[in-house]
Amino acid sequence: MRILIADDHKFILDSLELLIATMPEHEVLGTYTSGTEVLKALEEFNNVEAVLSDYNMAELNGIEMTRQIKQRFPQIKILLLTVSEDAETIKEAFEAGVSGYVMKKAGKAELQRALQTIASGEKYYSESVVFELLNRDKKIADLVQESTAASLLTEREVEIIRLIAREMSTNQIAEKLFISPATVETHRHNILKKLGAKNSIGIVMYAVNNKLV
Repeated sequence: MRILIADDHKFILDSLELLIATMPEHEVLGTYTSGTEVLKALEEFNNVEAVLSDYNMAELNGIEMTRQIKQRFPQIKILLLTVSEDAETIKEAFEAGVSGYVMKKAGKAELQRALQTIASGEKYYSESVVFELLNRDKKIADLVQESTAASLLTEREVEIIRLIAREMSTNQIAEKLFISPATVETHRHNILKKLGAKNSIGIVMYAVNNKLV
């Protein structure tokens, strides 16, 4: 992706630019110290695909910047980088239309994974974000998890979720879909990982909550 970076701390801004420069699949087009500068830059550039931004900026915070970008440039993806694990802040970011929310304590691997995820059109939320929400606000956490999971599930996985929810065994599912039991188990493993579920009960709960059965 072609990316703009915003952070009102020059040291962090320069560090992020150097870090992303080590990722050949991404290109930094410009760095800015405020959300207002980003909005002005977007008027000049016509090939920006994403904005990586700090949440706490004095002139225009990351969430308000996200709202304005989404109104004027809805195709641009926004990945917020922040130290805040406050449930209300995360809810506000989610409703503003961010494509991802990553903690500043994350390492290079997670930042790269987040960028790759939003580049593919999916949403990314740090595991620590969802964990904090589970402890503080279950309703918001469910929204985030369902949004992320739904964007990751394939049509085949949704089909298998429906069959698991109908209490069909691995062999019965394999027979119905004309695939091997080993393939069914591979799908089951991937589904559990994507949904963050521990067992088939979690899959059934997801199916019921999302009206798949």
